[in-house]
Amino acid sequence: MDNASPSDLKERMEFEAARKSPPKAFPAFPDIPAGRYTDPEFLRLETDRMWKCAWLYGCHADEIPEPGSWKLVRNSGSPVIILRDLGGEFRAFYNTCQHRGAPLVKEDKGQSRGFVCGYHGWSYTLEGKLVAVRDKRDFVDLDFSCRSMKPLRCEALGKLLFYNEDLDAQPLRDHIGPMAKELDQFQLDKLDFVESRSYEVQSNVKVLLDAFLEVYHLKSIHQNTVDRFLDHRGMTITLWNNGHSRMITPNRRPNWKDPGTIGMPKIDGVGEMARDNNVSYLIYPNFVMPPSDSGIPMLQFWPTSDTTCRVVSSWVAPEYSVDDPHPKWADRTANWERILYEDLQFAPEIQESLESPGFVGMPLNYQERRLYHWHEELDRRIGLNHVPAALAVKPVLAEWVET
Repeated sequence: MDNASPSDLKERMEFEAARKSPPKAFPAFPDIPAGRYTDPEFLRLETDRMWKCAWLYGCHADEIPEPGSWKLVRNSGSPVIILRDLGGEFRAFYNTCQHRGAPLVKEDKGQSRGFVCGYHGWSYTLEGKLVAVRDKRDFVDLDFSCRSMKPLRCEALGKLLFYNEDLDAQPLRDHIGPMAKELDQFQLDKLDFVESRSYEVQSNVKVLLDAFLEVYHLKSIHQNTVDRFLDHRGMTITLWNNGHSRMITPNRRPNWKDPGTIGMPKIDGVGEMARDNNVSYLIYPNFVMPPSDSGIPMLQFWPTSDTTCRVVSSWVAPEYSVDDPHPKWADRTANWERILYEDLQFAPEIQESLESPGFVGMPLNYQERRLYHWHEELDRRIGLNHVPAALAVKPVLAEWVET
């Protein structure tokens, strides 16, 4: 895993469990300014300069299984059609007719050989090319080649399809760096889609995203669930460029196996660190994935307003059959949802507190360094010259980021 061998990572976890203080020379964190969670102007900058230029998860390839299949996704604030064209290539376009901006599709998913605008009948191929307009005789010098559907970048990690509104964005695998090779062990190209559920939450998106970047809260929030088998004091973190990161939390008992997964189909070749510990990846800014060798939950955290968000929880797994699912799947997804609800339960009350004069900033600790890393990256993506000085985060983690 990255440049560290399993023995190196085990040594790191032993060090973490035994230490009496943060490592020597680890920096003290200046407080995260409160306004980064509440100031409307800052949140507008976050939306325009970060969310619109990030690699975001769109859907699983099984959700658009055949040539001509498409899915409409709206989570990022822009309506986007993700499709499989007649040649089998994955593409993404804005759901926007180039005549007067009407939507090309209104359903959440479908199958077609092209798109026809329901307003004035302009027609497009699955490659986005404009091929017909109603009453062409009435247009003067209409150049079809300049009126194609507006594309987005669309790239895959196995069967996981991501899109980016920035056409000049770095290729996805290059962007996530060492994580890309590490994820190959999970054979994402062979994992089947299981399900997806959404949860509307009354809090700023970072309130919940933050919770999944640390295990400092386990003893308070998850006393009767994950805290029973995870040792948060042995957790080790790897920070990567571009805001990405990984957290590995050991089991309290080295030989512990989740009884809810015994007997389920396994992913061949998963390494011992991911097999025997709780590993969680962040693909910046909002894709959290804690894989196991028998199935992978994937969480995305989407802002729906300054004070509300949507959490989407999806699963992929080896050898999953829609018609004949393994009998343990019902209990497994129910247990996962129970744990998820433990994290969601206080979010509205936290949001209320954030908006009070009592919230002036966040003094993060060493265990919470993934949060600070996330905020450092946010400022880089917004542009250091655009972040209001009073709301900026001082960059202090450069020496602790692995390449």
